[in-house]
Amino acid sequence: MAKQNTDRTTIDLFASEKRVGRPRTNPLERKDQLKANKRNQLKRDRANGLKRIELKVEQQLFEKLNQLATESGISRSELIEKMLNKQVSQFSTN
Repeated sequence: MAKQNTDRTTIDLFASEKRVGRPRTNPLERKDQLKANKRNQLKRDRANGLKRIELKVEQQLFEKLNQLATESGISRSELIEKMLNKQVSQFSTN
């Protein structure tokens, strides 16, 4: 059997040959790409006047927030922001 360059089903003939994959579009390693993307995201957030808040909650509350967000068709962070805005406005009117 002759080796055909277009034959990709005969694996044993091509075991040592590198397969052509998706071309590398970024010279950075994946880890460095993620760092750069996160840094750029934080810059965009800052430029839009957004601040980051971290919050630790119990598993039940986390699941409830996810469920409410899914039912509302919004992200969890949007849901939490709406809840906080509503609560803050209630406090400021009292």
